[in-house]
Amino acid sequence: MARAVQARRTMPSRPPFIVSAADVPETRHRYPNSDEELAPSRAIGRTAGLRHVGLHLVRLLPGTRTSWPHAESAEEEFAFVVSGEVDAWIDGELQRMKAGDLAAFPSGTGICHTFLNDGEHEAVLLVGGEADKEENRILYPVNPSRRTDLPPRRWWDDAPVRPLGPHDGRPRRR
Repeated sequence: MARAVQARRTMPSRPPFIVSAADVPETRHRYPNSDEELAPSRAIGRTAGLRHVGLHLVRLLPGTRTSWPHAESAEEEFAFVVSGEVDAWIDGELQRMKAGDLAAFPSGTGICHTFLNDGEHEAVLLVGGEADKEENRILYPVNPSRRTDLPPRRWWDDAPVRPLGPHDGRPRRR
């Protein structure tokens, strides 16, 4: 046993595919022509070398959201609540999620989604999905202006029709 402990101590450094989230820079995204800063996130998957899966640790601060409501034609996505509580915006309706809950969005379903924090405390999400695929198309049902920011081939014109509830997808605490 002492030999195993000594061997661990003498290893020169961790391999590049093992990363500490705290060492990954936090960034904030903003859509074109928008002044809204979205929730800060850390691209832990890319930093660790993943090429086919996007994986982000997202700090959902009070009054922020992860993205504009959207659905993907060819890329699956998920969000796992690591800590805190959030509202999952699903097709215009809010669903409360707490630590340990997972939301999965299979590609091609047209299920539009984002995550909001209208609470008093920060929440942390592990968000992931397939890396950008050339054939993927995207729909922003409550932000049709996004269409002009994307190449025409990237807008999902023939997405499955899903009724939208009354919520506009924006955090209330902005």
